[in-house]
Amino acid sequence: MIHSAASRETSSIGCGDPIRVLVVDDSSVIRGIVSRWIEAGQDMVLAGVAVNGSDAVRRAGSLQPDIIILDIEMPEMDGITALPLLLKACPHSKIIMASTLTRRNAEVSLRALSLGASDYVPKPTALRGGEAAEEFRRDLLARIAGLGRRRKLASGLPGSDRSPVPAARVEPHRPGMASRDGGAAAGLKASLHLCKASSVPPQLLAIGSSTGGPQALACVVSAVAADLNVPVLITQHMPPTFTAILAESLGRTSGLKCVEAETGMMLERRCVYVAPGNYHLLLKARGGPIELSQSPAENFCRPAVDPMFRSVAAAYGPAVLAVVLTGMGSDGREGARAIVGAGGTVIAQDEESSVVWGMPGAVAHAGLAAAIVPLQAVGVEIKKFLGARLR
Repeated sequence: MIHSAASRETSSIGCGDPIRVLVVDDSSVIRGIVSRWIEAGQDMVLAGVAVNGSDAVRRAGSLQPDIIILDIEMPEMDGITALPLLLKACPHSKIIMASTLTRRNAEVSLRALSLGASDYVPKPTALRGGEAAEEFRRDLLARIAGLGRRRKLASGLPGSDRSPVPAARVEPHRPGMASRDGGAAAGLKASLHLCKASSVPPQLLAIGSSTGGPQALACVVSAVAADLNVPVLITQHMPPTFTAILAESLGRTSGLKCVEAETGMMLERRCVYVAPGNYHLLLKARGGPIELSQSPAENFCRPAVDPMFRSVAAAYGPAVLAVVLTGMGSDGREGARAIVGAGGTVIAQDEESSVVWGMPGAVAHAGLAAAIVPLQAVGVEIKKFLGARLR
């Protein structure tokens, strides 16, 4: 079963120093297996292992790893207690929470993200053989590669194969007007071209995200909540259980009605629908009903952003406003192409504010974004495009 496999990141991060990984887990079996995966992985090495949070905090300061894989349930000091201490000892390290797939651990993982962890990965109950173990291995190595590369780029460390692209900040514009290239920050790569926005007021907001997405979604949804007057569809790469908790969390932080989507639901204004883990979220027609699909994974993901975007493009045409937030891989790019082809509008988060600029970067480099803005400005951009419908 595919829960929400991360888009595979197989390309080399460069010929410099490899990504250094610290594995923190009280299980000797898991430490051993994960350590062997890392040692066999591309452009990564095992910096060390720790048996619990206290051991990790003692060792992390001298090791200064690029990535810390942190278990949640451990004796002496658990992962959530160790997290702020590790962030203090290693402020530049990226921390990936690892836990078995229970509601409690899902809640703790999402809390950890709000406290500074960069990502999470669900652990199967058994790591020896089987589809679940292979999925965990693939997801974990993809996250290490993506976050490790981002950490080196942000810090200017060896192992980076290019310099960061400066954030693109477009000048204020009216819906229906193309953002001008002159509004981009100085030094923005010439390959990035902004796309003309739709002249039709949006009737639907669709958002796709992955690594770093829960925090970004909370920021964006809360920013537009007071003025929102259209339904919102969200696909966040997450396994079952996590997506239900994400919907609950977004509801608490935004004050909006936020639900995990179900087949047959009709869309309501000011309601947020989150794609459930292991299902693509599709629309059959404008206004619904929602259809949940277990058709094959796309970009190694289910739910995936591309099928949702294609679906809303077919249903709403130029009345779609889509947003692509932080995440690994390129999921959302081809769906964004369908939205733009139908006359709709796409906003992409910029590189500087993204945990990983994979998904929004793919959209930006394809010339499909009408605006490329920092996370804190995404809500402002959405409200600009929705302006005709907010009064």
